[in-house]
Amino acid sequence: MIPVAFDYACPASVEEAVRALAESGEEAKVLAGGQSLLPMLRLRATSPKLLVDVGRVPRLRGVREEAGSLVIGAMTTHHDLLHDALVQRHAPLLATATETVGDPAVRHRGTLGGSVAHADPAGDLSSVVLALDGELVARGPRGRRTIPAAEFFVDRLRTALEPDELLVEIRVPKPGAGWGFHYEKFHRSAQAPTVVGVAVAVRRENGGIAQARIGLTNMGPTPLRASAVEAALAGADATAQAVVRAAEAAAEGTSPASDLGASSEYRAHLARVLTRRAVLAAARAE
Repeated sequence: MIPVAFDYACPASVEEAVRALAESGEEAKVLAGGQSLLPMLRLRATSPKLLVDVGRVPRLRGVREEAGSLVIGAMTTHHDLLHDALVQRHAPLLATATETVGDPAVRHRGTLGGSVAHADPAGDLSSVVLALDGELVARGPRGRRTIPAAEFFVDRLRTALEPDELLVEIRVPKPGAGWGFHYEKFHRSAQAPTVVGVAVAVRRENGGIAQARIGLTNMGPTPLRASAVEAALAGADATAQAVVRAAEAAAEGTSPASDLGASSEYRAHLARVLTRRAVLAAARAE
């Protein structure tokens, strides 16, 4: 199918991009890697009057350390994340999950910022940023603002970004000692949507689990924290038996959809199974 006609802007700076968005109101879309937006344009699932291509804004790429956090430019590609030494050292959960996104062609074009701003419930990296207690930094006509990941995802394909704001950075805190990480997902092929995914960060202390942060992919219209499992694991022994008991609560508070990919009941089952596997791997439980 052919997209509806639209105007095209290719700004060279963040300021130019924000100005273009502000002048267009709610009739513009930001083009990052294009792996999600271009198919939607072809299907006419979205019909913007202006496409703002931020692919030539150099300040939106790269990874750096800053005040105890890892700061990742929104236009940093999945491929670059996978091969960045800072990400591998300080955000291994992000690297592990990124490796499961699409195929090499998708990872060379797709971006972290584009993925989280698209807010697809089946997007793997949104639940990872949530599990890492990340923050999203937006730039608009009124300046910069920082949005906690827990407040960023509003609904399916909707975020807290205003129409005239551009996502410029993703910040994740660097972990201290004792943290382990793992990402588990179920999908039918590299190009198929994630049926369910589980992002886990676990801190071991004195032989037990002191803290757990768990993000769920595709268990509702937005990424969710498995808060009941997190509470059950806090202070628990790092044993397989304790993890299995806690993981039974993985679907509590969720609202998984029933669609061609899976029924809601099957997704709830997968959430329990994958949470158990991911926590066991992250905690290296015995």
